[in-house]
Amino acid sequence: MSLAWQQTDDLPVQTAATIGSGPHRLSADVVVVGSGAGGAVMAYELAREGRSVIVLEAGPFVPSSRFTERYPQMMERLYQDRGGQRNEDGDLLVLQGSCVGGSTVVNAAAAFRTPEYVLRDWREKFGLSDMTSEALDPWFTQVEQRLSVHVNAPHEINQNNQVIMRGCDKLGVSWRPLARNIKNCALTGFCLAGCASDRKQSMLVTYLPWAMHHGAQVIADTRVERIRHKNGKATGVVATTIDPKTGRKVADVEVEAKLVVVAAGAVQSPLLLTRSGLTGQSGQVGRNFACHPSVGILADFDEEIFGWRGATLGAYCDEWDHPDRGGFILEFAMAGADFMAAFSPGIADKHLEFMGRLKNVAGMISLIHDENAGVITTNDRGEKAIRYRVTQKDRETIRTVIKRSAEIYFAAGANKVFVPTYAPTVIEDVKDIDRIVDALDLGPGTIGMTSYHPQGTCRMGANPQNSVVGPDGQFHGVERLYVADASLFPTSIMVNPQMTVYALSSKIAHGINEQGSELFGN
Repeated sequence: MSLAWQQTDDLPVQTAATIGSGPHRLSADVVVVGSGAGGAVMAYELAREGRSVIVLEAGPFVPSSRFTERYPQMMERLYQDRGGQRNEDGDLLVLQGSCVGGSTVVNAAAAFRTPEYVLRDWREKFGLSDMTSEALDPWFTQVEQRLSVHVNAPHEINQNNQVIMRGCDKLGVSWRPLARNIKNCALTGFCLAGCASDRKQSMLVTYLPWAMHHGAQVIADTRVERIRHKNGKATGVVATTIDPKTGRKVADVEVEAKLVVVAAGAVQSPLLLTRSGLTGQSGQVGRNFACHPSVGILADFDEEIFGWRGATLGAYCDEWDHPDRGGFILEFAMAGADFMAAFSPGIADKHLEFMGRLKNVAGMISLIHDENAGVITTNDRGEKAIRYRVTQKDRETIRTVIKRSAEIYFAAGANKVFVPTYAPTVIEDVKDIDRIVDALDLGPGTIGMTSYHPQGTCRMGANPQNSVVGPDGQFHGVERLYVADASLFPTSIMVNPQMTVYALSSKIAHGINEQGSELFGN
């Protein structure tokens, strides 16, 4: 088929407004829970082999013509918990897309392959012998070609990046232009609010339309309550369609299927499995949560930067990208005033002063190779609970991140550097970096962190005693139940995860398709 772009307004997505009052009893070869990076790829790869596929998405269907490029408005429409999802301590904002297309709609399009040292850990510690760069190369290459992944050209690297790159060059610190899944970028700088020009190759404009071309159905506003299973086999799902405007139930939906694919993300997937009584042999469902807790370091310059103009991500620093060298990367990124107002330092006059100089501010964020220390569970009220505290080791990595970021900024000519501690911390001289940063507490509730990359709560492995799913993506002990999202990752991968999810989902789908008649009887 032609992998051509299609107007998202024209996509035949069922919603709460169109589905009718039900109850609806549907059947398909495959039901996919979630329409993000993992679910969309699975839907397409299975549908194009002639399988009937139904995709259920808890979030709304928002076509790109309704992307307003206003961050507060789009966070409310496109993000989980309206952009307010946090850990129990409240110091980690966990940002996830909750819409048709999932987090791929609201990410910054960074396209990294899984680092080799991560794959080596997966092979040695979890028995995933086929997780090599060579074995995964065909899947990465396929996805990269389909999604127009390319290394940023000079015109895609904005002034914010140029300033930070200047500091790196003066210190002899390595940096590289980022690769992104984008076609003829419009350089608007609103990636995190959805790409109104459809240049970003999210699942909303690629794999989901392609899947629907092959007959897949997508139903939005529909939360899967539990997975049905009998005699060690998954048989379908029970779901509820909710009106996103009123929060009221519109319809009950049941899907009988020969295969169930869970791809709801590393927070919702383990909660769904637990609600369904599927806790696994290892007791690891919901455990081993990691998220690359990111701190945003900002700096004030004399020169005007207008850091929000152009591509959101242009380049990154890879000097410390291996655990033996530090275990983190720095991505050079800024956003506009309506986004920065929520994350900028200071209160009252100090906040206004900072915002008044926003055009002179540069920004970068860190991604660390964090330990899998968190748990996704429910609290005493039965509500979702993200129990995640940065470990002592990871706190020291964050301390190093702050130091290295400040050094780069001052080398680039910064006047001062802002550290996102809740008690405002400002560094005004390179000579003060160690003294100020070494004195920071960095314990729970002391510094604001953000994550776009939850992962690891249904880890993959060969041994059912320490993992949730097998090397083929199938749930240990339950046939015809697969997981295909970032919850599969046995460990944190340090880099932006979407490409790894695409590759693993493609690989898992290929394995399912090879079984053919054994699974589907035709």
